This record gives sequence, C-alpha cells and structure tokens, in this order.
Amino acid sequence: MKKYLNISLIYAIAAMVGGVFYREFTKWNSFTGVTMLGKVHAHLFLLGMMVFLFVALFSESHDLAGQKNFSLFMKIYNIGVPLTAVMLAVRGITQVLGTSLSAGADAAISGIAGIGHILTGIGLILLLMSLKKTAKD
Repeated sequence: MKKYLNISLIYAIAAMVGGVFYREFTKWNSFTGVTMLGKVHAHLFLLGMMVFLFVALFSESHDLAGQKNFSLFMKIYNIGVPLTAVMLAVRGITQVLGTSLSAGADAAISGIAGIGHILTGIGLILLLMSLKKTAKD
C-alpha cells in the first residue's frame, strides 16, 4: 500500500507544479486565452494521484500485485500518464508563446500526446481487468 501512496504523492506534487507553472507562465507572458497547460494539472491529479489512491485502497483487500495484468498496468500506465502530461505541456507552451509550428511538428506533438492517451487507456483497462480477476477469486 505504501508504494502506491508514494506514487500518488509524486503525481500530486507533479500536478501542483504543473498548476503553478500554468498560472505563472501565462501571467508572465500576459496570455489570457485557453491553453493546454491548464489541462496538465487536472490530468496529473485525476489520472495520477486519484487512480493510485484507489489502487492503494484496493491493494489492502485484494491481491493486485499478484496479478499479471496489474504489473503490466503499472508499467504502461506510468509511461502513458507522464507522456500525456509532458506533451500537453509542450503544446501549451507553444500556444502561450505563439510559436508557429510546421505541419510535421504539430502532427508530432499531437501524435505523441495521442500515444500517451492510448497507453493511459490501455493501463486503465488492465487495472480494471486486475480488479475484476481479484473479485472473482
């Protein structure tokens, strides 16, 4: 349980850093529009901190660590969420700075963010499959 609470804490700290960066970076650049930077905070809090708080709670009463799908979830999910957050930050920084991107760079940012979202989704499915398997047993 302590391992999952530590992961949750790391995501919470990253979410707070993302939120402060969003607020200060947009203020510093006198940016008042909508930017993807605002989504970094929420993604890390909900998909990072909250999911691992739930995992910590379920790990107390279920043998999640013993599930093959759960170890795969840990690897895939902890790649997908940070990758998504980083690419949201990259997109948001370019929006705030008004950086003109080539079609290739724009597509690359979107594509990598999409891969992060796909990995996150696969991770969530693996977590749900692990929870379902432990409920049967």
